[in-house]
Amino acid sequence: MDERNVIDGHLERIRETAADIGRDITLMEICGGHTNVIMRYGIRDILPKNIRLISGPGCPVCVTSQRDIDCMIELAMSGIPVATYGDMMRVPGSRRSLEDAKAGGGTVYEVYSTTEVVELGKKHPGIVFFGVGFETTAPMTAYLLENGVCAYSAHKLIPPALAALSAGEVKVDGFIDPGHVSTIIGVRPYRAVKVPQVISGFTPERILRGIMLLVGLIRDGKDIVVNGYPEAVKEEGNRKAQRLLDRHFYKADCDWRGLGTIPKSGLEVRDDTLNAKILHKKLLEKVPAPKKSGCRCAEILKGLIEPTQCPLYKKTCTPENPRGACMVSGEGSCAIYHRYGK
Repeated sequence: MDERNVIDGHLERIRETAADIGRDITLMEICGGHTNVIMRYGIRDILPKNIRLISGPGCPVCVTSQRDIDCMIELAMSGIPVATYGDMMRVPGSRRSLEDAKAGGGTVYEVYSTTEVVELGKKHPGIVFFGVGFETTAPMTAYLLENGVCAYSAHKLIPPALAALSAGEVKVDGFIDPGHVSTIIGVRPYRAVKVPQVISGFTPERILRGIMLLVGLIRDGKDIVVNGYPEAVKEEGNRKAQRLLDRHFYKADCDWRGLGTIPKSGLEVRDDTLNAKILHKKLLEKVPAPKKSGCRCAEILKGLIEPTQCPLYKKTCTPENPRGACMVSGEGSCAIYHRYGK
């Protein structure tokens, strides 16, 4: 059977199940990679009218708090060299971005791999790496810690965020869980969240397969998680990566842009000699409280509004001049909407 026939079959099953449910339901995709495919192929537009598909906090750049960005800027402007991946350079802090800090004389290196950071560490022994991302990218920061590179960890965990969202302002009937994260953590951690969930891959066919499975769970009243991406995700996940994370991090309360502080949802560096938050504590205590802007990223990340409902969207906030984090990364909802002309 070719892919078109498979997709048509998924859609037919989705329509039949949606009719059986007989009420409006809301599904949230968590991964920015899913949002990209959903918008690119118009998947929302072909779903039954009673299925609402919304985007959640699946962009790691977007959910990094302003304070964490401000702390990295403080380090850079104080003469401490810092390194981070490209997207983080342009995310606005309270007053400026890391890119602005670099232009203003701060020591900031934009890197594309952990090996670059290791090499920079040989030239600049005090360099601090800005560790951003979910369970997928945290093992790379752990690798740097094993190589003696100091890190400021803003790494976040997906399952606690799902628990917070399920108890939030938007009633979410089911989650489309992120495939990449799931390759690391496996299936078990999602089971603590008593909401229908399906782990999904990233092609249109796999996403529609995930939606088909998810609406089936909702119809049948099953608050369980189904692995809809067995091609890549195993029940136990990647145990080697998990051991690496356990060796170098511990779980701690963590501040998410838009979601606030979520208990035990972040990864903190175990080794105080490599934990930038401990090593530079006095310096970071000087960072002032974040300033508010007119950006409505917080509501977008919680699924309360769509990017088009933000008054800054496509006016003063564009990919060339982002006012909010969701317009910076290729996985941010605002940038995705802008890319596909929404």
